[in-house]
Amino acid sequence: MVTLMIGMQDSLLVLESSNKFKIHECLKGTDPQIIAFDPKNPSRAYCGTFGDGLWKTDDSGQTWNRIGRDAISSQNVTSVSVSLLASENSFNRVYVGTEPSALYISYDGGDLWERMESLNNLPSSTSWSFPPRPWTHHVRWIESDANNPDYVFVAIEAGALIQSRDGGRTWIDRVEQGPYDTHTLVTHPRAPRRLYSSAGDGYYESFDYGESWSRPMEGMKHGYLFGLAVDSGDPQVVIVSASVGPGRAYSIENAESFVYRRDEDGKKWNAVSNGLPRPSGTTITLLAANPKAKGEFYAANNRGLFISTDSGISWQEIDIQWPKEYFLQPPWTLAVRP
Repeated sequence: MVTLMIGMQDSLLVLESSNKFKIHECLKGTDPQIIAFDPKNPSRAYCGTFGDGLWKTDDSGQTWNRIGRDAISSQNVTSVSVSLLASENSFNRVYVGTEPSALYISYDGGDLWERMESLNNLPSSTSWSFPPRPWTHHVRWIESDANNPDYVFVAIEAGALIQSRDGGRTWIDRVEQGPYDTHTLVTHPRAPRRLYSSAGDGYYESFDYGESWSRPMEGMKHGYLFGLAVDSGDPQVVIVSASVGPGRAYSIENAESFVYRRDEDGKKWNAVSNGLPRPSGTTITLLAANPKAKGEFYAANNRGLFISTDSGISWQEIDIQWPKEYFLQPPWTLAVRP
């Protein structure tokens, strides 16, 4: 059975499927920003909301409890990540990022939290600024490395992609040739040291844990990237979502977005359209790979939910009820649990 969670503008959708998806709407009245499943506990997930803090479920999204209220200083939780690899105790590490930019870590499943103070002391921190709210910035993405439990990567929107190699105690600042505005960062268990970045300033890759970067954009006609997913069975197969800029990515009135795919046959990106809605009127697409099924991807935008079982070459709309109000809003987060 596959479970999907989709963050809309004022609620969280939980979809469970054996043969057909059933929808449960929860966390109504909140603004879900990010979802992270716990790979060690299949019934546990964390949801960060903008304005209503951090929430946790232990029954696959049927009920939720607010956590971290006293320990996490900002209730604007913009990113959550759970380590893919087991730590020294019975819990995988949980990382939480906020606006303004701050990072917290829990070693006990979210009961106790510790702030990683050194992140805010990096030289680049004086230049961090989020364009729509230039007086502030936030932790846009946290990626706990799929191959080393002590390596964690943090994207600040906007201004830096930074990393820690000791579980968040100390930090290495951005490098000049790296991405400036990463929206999604991915590591892969079959590709040690490799980083994939989908950013507002393009697509970036590193093969040495971010010490050097390339920007392979051949075939891609749109430079503002948001979603990114890598085939769980093949680290060469990458799909991204793109637009010409934020105004066309998120605004319903002006929306126009695209999906691109690249595989082991070459470095050139190819636009994907088979089974997906037309670009015009479609907000930028969220993407996620099934971590246990090779070639299986999910996509969500204002026009609905879609699945690919051939590594992103073709897509099919999932037959679910998609309320009229969802056509008028871009979803913010998509997560898959097999």
